[in-house]
Amino acid sequence: MDQFTINLIFVGASFALYIGIAVWARAGSTSEFYAAGRGVHPVTNGMATAADWMSAASFISMAGLIAFVGYDNSTYLMGWTGGYVLLALLLAPYLRKFGKFTVSEFIGDRFYSPTARMVAVACLIIASTTYVIGQMTGVGVAFGRFLEVSNTTGLLVGAVIVFAYAVFGGMKGVTYTQVAQYCVLILAYTIPAIFISLQLTGNPIPALGLFGDHVASGEPLLTKLDQIVRELGFSEYTAHHTDTLNMVLFTLSLMIGTAGLPHVIMRFFTVPRVADARWSAGWALVFIALLYLTAPAVGAMARLNITELMWPNGTDGEAVSVQMIAEDDEYDWMATWQKTGLLGFEDKNGDGRIQYYNDANPEMQAKAAENGWEGNELTNFNRDILVLANPEIANLPGWVIGLVAAGGLAAALSTAAGLLLAISSAVSHDLIKGQLNPSISEKGELLSARIAMAVAIVVATYLGLNPPGFAAQTVALAFGLAAASIFPALMMGIFSKKVNNVGAVAGMLAGLVVTLVYIFLHKGWFFIPDTNSFTDADPLLGTIQSTSFGAVGAMINFVVAYVVSGMTKETPQEIKDLVESVRFPRGAGAAQDH
Repeated sequence: MDQFTINLIFVGASFALYIGIAVWARAGSTSEFYAAGRGVHPVTNGMATAADWMSAASFISMAGLIAFVGYDNSTYLMGWTGGYVLLALLLAPYLRKFGKFTVSEFIGDRFYSPTARMVAVACLIIASTTYVIGQMTGVGVAFGRFLEVSNTTGLLVGAVIVFAYAVFGGMKGVTYTQVAQYCVLILAYTIPAIFISLQLTGNPIPALGLFGDHVASGEPLLTKLDQIVRELGFSEYTAHHTDTLNMVLFTLSLMIGTAGLPHVIMRFFTVPRVADARWSAGWALVFIALLYLTAPAVGAMARLNITELMWPNGTDGEAVSVQMIAEDDEYDWMATWQKTGLLGFEDKNGDGRIQYYNDANPEMQAKAAENGWEGNELTNFNRDILVLANPEIANLPGWVIGLVAAGGLAAALSTAAGLLLAISSAVSHDLIKGQLNPSISEKGELLSARIAMAVAIVVATYLGLNPPGFAAQTVALAFGLAAASIFPALMMGIFSKKVNNVGAVAGMLAGLVVTLVYIFLHKGWFFIPDTNSFTDADPLLGTIQSTSFGAVGAMINFVVAYVVSGMTKETPQEIKDLVESVRFPRGAGAAQDH
């Protein structure tokens, strides 16, 4: 059986399962659509939250970014994991205690202002739309490879699949679909990692193999990797090379962005009790850790495998020949990924070999001149393909490659569904029912939610065709927006009685606008190519890149909110009493359907 057929079997079977679950758990009421009827078990919710959280950025892109940068990109691991600790301790139980359906509804009631609720809706939609661009980018990469079509066609196919199960299932269908998706994605991520760890280190536990010895050389694996990348002119893999301030701000931005992302927070509205919200967060961390402890090993081992494939005779020998790439089964993955447009190589000097090295390094330029090389000939290696290509690079069995195909798609689709649900809930429940048409029927509200989700899919698909970066980088921008706008409002809403309605609105707008403008200045206005004034290599403010600015935006939000609140009317006593009651998470109030 050929690889394409195996891929179709794995992907087709997983999709049949997801759509079947969505039909079985189809939402029949607004409570089921928004909060799964508040009857989800904490372990189930923890698994669904992990799937919702471990998106295309985590599954497809994160290990690739670590692989090609090394230690400096461990910020993704630290930020995203640390954010869940903040979420579990500072937000989840208190928001569940409040007993509402959406984040915007909490902000509107806590700050006693329809305007605050609408500003929160705008912040939520902007952050979630940016996030879903990254997911659709990952969907396109995965579908493009495993259906052996272009990246664009793959993205369009993925959009149809998301539409099929997210629009009809609502939170109830999405929850149980995400449980199945978590099982698929964690098996798909860890099984190839175990195989590769055994090949390279003899240790079946990738996280331990990363710090073990390289079987072929007898040296520690990371020492061997450092040596090879240095010899090819790249930065040492395990050393810190980037600006420390930007690294700290980026980690902080990811942490507080995690705690402010509405599609994750919504998951804690689905459990029966306040205590279950804490347990859900704890279980989610356990399930997430299974992948996050494996990701650094996947990145390092993949980088070593790729380098050794490009230099099969060692870095002092000859590079891989064009003939070998064309005829040796070990290199079949390169031809396959070329079809997607995400991998490219070119024999620039016509010597019949493909030299892979850092041609920006002056030392390597001198070596290149001596050897007649004319630049790095691995001209394109999209970071988002590394995890999906990893089993092929390591020459693993066809069924493992098919499983990874299903896992990558499960990761992207599960988070896309959660984000689209957050967007549709904001539009139908907060905007239409909460502001424009309070008397709308439950049937009408469900219909408006599904229409809003369909429109969001179309917009996300269009933007996914021209993303502002790799999947994980695009997602990092969304985290920055959530960090700058939503997280401070939630924290002040729960823990401060001083911040009033005017201060909250001013803070959210200040944080959102400043961060959005900073991103657009570096990534292009509305992500339109070539409309940027700066780049992340040469930022506007010192060394602070656009992906790190969310932490600065959050500080601006806090300062503006407190200053404006101090200059305006004091928070009413009933709102102070409400804050006091929310701070003691004992027993959850019933959800209010308004």
